[in-house]
Amino acid sequence: MNRQVKPRKKRRFYFAIVLLLIITAFGIFICDQTVSDAARGKLYSDPDEIPFNRVGLLLGTSDKIANGQSNPFYDYRIDAAVQLIQAKKIRYIIISGDNGRTEYNEPSSMRAALMSRGIDSSIIYLDYAGFRTFDSIKRLKGIFGQDSVTIISQQFHNERAIYLASKDGIHAIGFNARNVGAQQGLRTELREKIARVKVFLDNWFGTKPKYMGAKVIIPSM
Repeated sequence: MNRQVKPRKKRRFYFAIVLLLIITAFGIFICDQTVSDAARGKLYSDPDEIPFNRVGLLLGTSDKIANGQSNPFYDYRIDAAVQLIQAKKIRYIIISGDNGRTEYNEPSSMRAALMSRGIDSSIIYLDYAGFRTFDSIKRLKGIFGQDSVTIISQQFHNERAIYLASKDGIHAIGFNARNVGAQQGLRTELREKIARVKVFLDNWFGTKPKYMGAKVIIPSM
């Protein structure tokens, strides 16, 4: 009799594992689709076609990857921001990124990159506490007082940022920086699937940004 019970227990265990995997995969799929659907009709890749917004939000990333080489995600976001500014589709730009360590400063690095391309520093505003996209969007409204924005990043990132913005009553559109090839970008895009699940967890648990702080006034003209 004991011999019959053990195989049954094993079958139940394996069934529970398979069921858990199916539920997890389904949950990831639903979160992914919901975020993508929220951005439908709000994404642009041609600066001539995108509507004007007074303020753009450039989402930060490191200028280098782990092996010390240039980060193409960074380079392409800088290119996209320059395109928008030169096409006069945004008047001011907020750079929101991580400055959690003295030696690591995404916003300042991106500002220097924009200035090296001829962008006037007077139109650039820095958000040093954009540790996550979640924080960047919360601070966009809470600190910089914006309820309409053009978000600048790769398409998959823009989709998530637009969804987050919609939950805060921000009218957001996205300008897609050039994407990175599958070999270089696969790990990032896999992380994006998990990040989209975390969007819903943050909403459910009422997560707050790490820091808020004093208001920053961006000119109305």
